[in-house]
Amino acid sequence: MSQSFENHTRLVTAWHFVAAPILLLNFGFAISQIVKAQNFATVVGLLLAIALLIIWAFARVFALTVQDRLIRLEMRLRMASVLPAEIRSRIPEFTVAQLVSLRFASDEELPALARRVLDEKMNDRKSIKKLIKNWQADELRA
Repeated sequence: MSQSFENHTRLVTAWHFVAAPILLLNFGFAISQIVKAQNFATVVGLLLAIALLIIWAFARVFALTVQDRLIRLEMRLRMASVLPAEIRSRIPEFTVAQLVSLRFASDEELPALARRVLDEKMNDRKSIKKLIKNWQADELRA
């Protein structure tokens, strides 16, 4: 199936549907244990459950942050070769959200979309992505 706006989000089965429920179940169990008995072991169990949830969440956030930084670099390089001179000088004005959203645009439609995004100060990722007519898949996203 080809990628489009409707199906471009990525859900990783083991991450979203296995690890997350297990960690939430563990957290719930730790709470139930501390309600039954407040002692060192149950407090440590609850703290460990909280720490595991924090690690799970930040692992995703960190991966997406690195991905966004790489997309920012990739898009700046791509725009330098695709955009006309009058827009090329405005490349530093693009926000990370704008660049991340525009990465799905074809080279042919990128100049017009880039101009519109800057001129209208669009920063909502979903709104920008919905403007793209010729969707270019990104199969290497985190």
